[in-house]
Amino acid sequence: MTALVYALGVVLFFLGVVASIALHEVGHMYPAKKFGIKVTQYFVGFGKTVWSTRRGETEYGVKVFPLGGFIRMVGMLPPAKRDANGRVKGIQNGFFGKLIADARALEYENVTAVDQDRLFYRKPWWQKVIVMAGGPSVNVVLAVLLFGAVFMGIGVPTATLVVSDISDCVIPASEPMRPCRVAPSPNPDPVAPAREAGFKRGDEILTLNGDDMGSWEEFTTAIRASAGEQIDVVVERNGTELTLSTTTLVAQRPSLENADEFVNVGFLGVVPEEVRERQGVSYVASTMWGLTKATGEAMLHLPERMGGVAKTVFGLEERDQESPMSVVGASRVAGEVASNADISLTNRWFLLLSLLAGVNLFVALFNFIPLLPLDGGHIAGALYEAVRRGYARLMRRPDPGYADVAQLLPVAYAMAAVLVVMGVLLIWADIFNPIRLAG
Repeated sequence: MTALVYALGVVLFFLGVVASIALHEVGHMYPAKKFGIKVTQYFVGFGKTVWSTRRGETEYGVKVFPLGGFIRMVGMLPPAKRDANGRVKGIQNGFFGKLIADARALEYENVTAVDQDRLFYRKPWWQKVIVMAGGPSVNVVLAVLLFGAVFMGIGVPTATLVVSDISDCVIPASEPMRPCRVAPSPNPDPVAPAREAGFKRGDEILTLNGDDMGSWEEFTTAIRASAGEQIDVVVERNGTELTLSTTTLVAQRPSLENADEFVNVGFLGVVPEEVRERQGVSYVASTMWGLTKATGEAMLHLPERMGGVAKTVFGLEERDQESPMSVVGASRVAGEVASNADISLTNRWFLLLSLLAGVNLFVALFNFIPLLPLDGGHIAGALYEAVRRGYARLMRRPDPGYADVAQLLPVAYAMAAVLVVMGVLLIWADIFNPIRLAG
């Protein structure tokens, strides 16, 4: 049964990713058709065609490797510009010159006279921006909807002031997985102050040293600041208020500013009971903004982290649990979440939908990077064209015309090669040395 649920989790998550890819391409295709651009193909996946059908002038289909998608718009590459002597401007000789010339020839192989006004490069710059931004914008919308469903519909786990468990001992945060060491074993762990003080499950914390506690965050902040001090905690137990006194211990715990660092703080040893609280629009917005910044920072460190993945693939070091994953890795995590009996059904849906939302947010931000062949590269080209033409009008100079993005094809092919290598490394690592929930 567990294996079946695991497989179901993998399949459902993967289908969610494929649906996100399909909608991403719709985000490009819909405005393109509205602006009159000729769209000849809409495909989910790469490689050999598994199935396709033609509707009007567009062929719709699925290819064998559903790890991406594309639409083919006529006239993405403009014809070569020539100087007064008829010579091609820009790169024209050598390997790259031939590559650009061949790409242009392929682009116009099936273009007829009636298609001239439907070519992508001939459209106004703002239409190009809308078309190319449409795909990642769809992913942003999907992320908002999924996070909204999670935070506003399911609710966010929120710690309360009710005690759900009491620690037996004090274990350093750098050794989280080991059990308590008790006498007569050498170097026994100290007993948790909360256990010595007589805390019990179900106790509701009211005050700490006479100060009313309004939230778990307020209480835990005060405890961390009271290292080695005598404290008096008033709790309500079965309708009766009790005062429990003890001395907090100095313990190693993760820093609140940087979870990778450990600091010595006060420790009591109580675990809060959690309830789900549905949040509002402002919570969704602030959380997405925080995740956007975190994702942006992660992308800045992506080359460094990919170096670690490469070392993992070649057996030079262990897989970092914070390293990037491919869709394969994310699907495996989804399978583990779905089949984990220790996680409630509600929490499973919370985690799965959050994971899918995070994938959509990453796809959107990654595609906005201003490098070809990513959507952001085409957006940057359209904006460059707008600025150049606007400057020419302002200075009353001749219109310089469209931006020749074909000159950037060497960069596009190099970037595509990098993306392929990254994808292969990540998939290999996710198959043979995957990241697991338990670490």
